[in-house]
Amino acid sequence: MNRRTFCLGTALTTLVLPLPVFAEPIKATLYKNPQCSCCEGYAAYLRQNGFDVEVKPTNDLAEISQNAGVPAKYQGCHTMFVGGYVVDGHVPADVVRKLLSERPQIAGITLPGMPTGSPGMTGPKTQKFVIYVVTKEGKAPTIYASV
Repeated sequence: MNRRTFCLGTALTTLVLPLPVFAEPIKATLYKNPQCSCCEGYAAYLRQNGFDVEVKPTNDLAEISQNAGVPAKYQGCHTMFVGGYVVDGHVPADVVRKLLSERPQIAGITLPGMPTGSPGMTGPKTQKFVIYVVTKEGKAPTIYASV
């Protein structure tokens, strides 16, 4: 094979084979307590997983979560809005993507508290993470996923 044939073949292959499609980042807004550092860790984790996260420090986090439908005992340490849903706490990115692809008729999901080993938290994972459904109607949360 001569050089000209090789270059021509390479050029044609490039034109015929589809180029990889790069997905747009998923835009999200994350509200957090100004003093909380694990929330920044969670935002960094999301960015590494294809999210475009805007972080907004606030002293009204409990009120923001409550207004979004997250009952007090199910709240995490930060509240994110993404794709028309609320995501409270350290919910893994694959569960957020599942929510966005399934598009259920709910207010959102929550992983209560600050479980060790969850995205953005230090330490090894010691238990399954139970992510709950939240509604604006005040219905009792039900399990959305267990990972």
